[in-house]
Amino acid sequence: MQLAFTGKTALVTGSTQGIGAAIAASLARSGARVAINGRKAETVEAAVRGLREEVPGAEVVAAAADVATEQGAAELAEALPEVDVLINNLGIFGAQPALDITDDEWRRYFEVNVLAAIRLTRAYLPGMVERGWGRIQYIASDSAIVIPAEMIHYGMSKTALLGVSRGFAKEAAGTGVTVNSVIAGPTHTGGVESFVYELVDKDLPWEEAQRAFMRQFRPQSLLQRLIEPEEIANMVVYLSSEQASATTGAAVRVDGGYVDSILP
Repeated sequence: MQLAFTGKTALVTGSTQGIGAAIAASLARSGARVAINGRKAETVEAAVRGLREEVPGAEVVAAAADVATEQGAAELAEALPEVDVLINNLGIFGAQPALDITDDEWRRYFEVNVLAAIRLTRAYLPGMVERGWGRIQYIASDSAIVIPAEMIHYGMSKTALLGVSRGFAKEAAGTGVTVNSVIAGPTHTGGVESFVYELVDKDLPWEEAQRAFMRQFRPQSLLQRLIEPEEIANMVVYLSSEQASATTGAAVRVDGGYVDSILP
């Protein structure tokens, strides 16, 4: 299957590291012009240079802006007025006892994880509809369905994205624009190795350590290992392609079988 994005511009929010960086790299390899987004210009520029080295000949542009703010989202939309593929990947997470989560923290999680994506959808969906083609995705999480007791504010925000995605898919009905969410499972990102070694034997090789961690602390995973960011990116790239033209309004799981359900 040839997934070609020649002539398409893709914006991936929160793409200087982790899952976002993997998605950006995969889209660049497929021929898309990719906009790297992060809050700090120097971090974004470093990620742009790294991606150009990783994918020689790739067309990569810097899109530094704090899209979790109304002003930042507006600045980005002005600097990058036309986008064909919008990947709403930006997100924050953290553990906190449920009754200790303040009003400000609830608002912050909604602002960053949900409202930022809504703002960019409002900015770019009309142009996609006018051109008769576009792809919008929201990177959700298994936490949207299996709400973690230690971070229900995070789970709430990811559940909200599933509703947002389905709703905007209806708004785009019949236009050639598809809107979907991707439910990512436990993923091997920055800092996760240290976290794993806090919980399992530090002398174990990484492959054994992560499997021990999954067996003990994430036993519901059918994959029984952490998902690599590139594996999430593979699904995102497919959903962004012409070949995925009949998939819209969906919550597609890349969770390693973590969620014990036939449906999302």
